[in-house]
Amino acid sequence: MSSALFESELPHLELTYRGKVRDVYAIDAEHMLIIASDRLSAFDVVLPQPIPSKGEILTRISNFWFARTRELVPNHLVDRDIAEVILDPEQRARIGERATVARRLKPLPIEAVVRGYVIGSGWKDYQASGAICGIRLPAGLRQAEQLPEPIFTPATKAAAGSHDENISFDRVVEAVGGDLAERVREISIRIYREAAEYARERGIIIADTKFEFGLDDSGKLYLIDEALTPDSSRFWPADTYRPGTSPPSFDKQFVRDYLETLDWDKTAPGPDLPEEIIERSAEKYREAERRLLG
Repeated sequence: MSSALFESELPHLELTYRGKVRDVYAIDAEHMLIIASDRLSAFDVVLPQPIPSKGEILTRISNFWFARTRELVPNHLVDRDIAEVILDPEQRARIGERATVARRLKPLPIEAVVRGYVIGSGWKDYQASGAICGIRLPAGLRQAEQLPEPIFTPATKAAAGSHDENISFDRVVEAVGGDLAERVREISIRIYREAAEYARERGIIIADTKFEFGLDDSGKLYLIDEALTPDSSRFWPADTYRPGTSPPSFDKQFVRDYLETLDWDKTAPGPDLPEEIIERSAEKYREAERRLLG
């Protein structure tokens, strides 16, 4: 197991983007190298300390789901040996299993969020209006209660330090066109349904998740970024799930809950995490991987 990686450094490649978690390097005109670091963001702020091996776990889980869903929608992964891109053995060892080679695509300007349960910002919206993203829901739902059917509740893509905003489906149509918006909604809900069923059989409830999609030059749609990880989803242990309260989780909600106890205004810089919180968070990521991948 490699040591924690807060930031990657590959001098022989051009760093084109350093996000909340991922570092992206240019390989050539058609391909890029994506490295999932061990950085952790909460409330859209990158925290000072990494979670050991988190990036490797995210990469393995994403790759599992990409392989499992490729019959539904192609994805950005390219079958290319990392050793052809990172030539230095020491650099490869430092990166570990955090790197993937991907196609260069044009990302859609929205996050495709699917909710199977009413929680998080969706719960706040429901309490205020009885709806999420303009979708009316039954009265009397409790926090964390399962919805009658999964719903597509898109959001804007926030830059680092900014917050995502839930938007209506009409806003998605305005952004990408009606046909593409319908296709993204249909694929997102279908992937969520199949993944939620698979995970539930392994003791994990996927409460909600977000997908990102991109287009190639011909307009072909691809699933990109990450898929159904503890960072892009809410994972709850099925054996302790009870509606009416915010369930314990395998994802970074554990860290969010800790941060809520602090006198912090949720703006950068983020507070230091105690060693116990770091280790318990790392164990939650490991447990999610063990349950999903065996």
